[in-house]
Amino acid sequence: MNRPRLFLVTPPVFDPADFAPKLKDALSGGDVACVLIYMPQASSKALQDTAERLVPIIQDGGAAALIYGDTQVAGRTGADGAHVETSLEDIKLAVESLQPERIVGAGGTKLRHEDMEIAETGVDYIFYGKLDLDEREEAHPKTIDRAQWWAELFETPCVALAGNTITSIEDTAATGADFVALKDAVWNHNEGPAAAVAAANAILENHPFVDVE
Repeated sequence: MNRPRLFLVTPPVFDPADFAPKLKDALSGGDVACVLIYMPQASSKALQDTAERLVPIIQDGGAAALIYGDTQVAGRTGADGAHVETSLEDIKLAVESLQPERIVGAGGTKLRHEDMEIAETGVDYIFYGKLDLDEREEAHPKTIDRAQWWAELFETPCVALAGNTITSIEDTAATGADFVALKDAVWNHNEGPAAAVAAANAILENHPFVDVE
């Protein structure tokens, strides 16, 4: 697929039983590359219990299931990989323990040289955007700036976090990022998650990658 793909992020706090139908609905709406189970305050047990319920739903929907911050839970639940933001050393350990069978992504950086150091570890993607910030309608200007810089110069794929509206995808996709991440724009969409994913994919179709000879 020669255009950006969707990278969905769960809410930070949710009831797995209530969320599961929303997740199934989202995945029925069109192409989704992966879903990050993002529960930063959850215990390992709560995270594992949730992942055991959601990972099969994500995989049955044709997407990769990623676990935020816990490589052990990723391994135990059959998830497709983990997303690590704690430290460069933790990222290196995740790469060593999970690759090549599983995906390792990283983010949460503040400086460009940190991004380059992370890329050298062999991660599968770099994530731009702060997952712990309250979402605005549009993507944060720093997210746009960093994703555009990275996409133009480096081969490691990057993810750009959009805002809490579907239309905010336009600016993030225009950076050249390989993936566009959405949170509330999908889960709180007034027509439901499937409609949100369909609308998002319609926008992404208008942002094909330019082949450089």
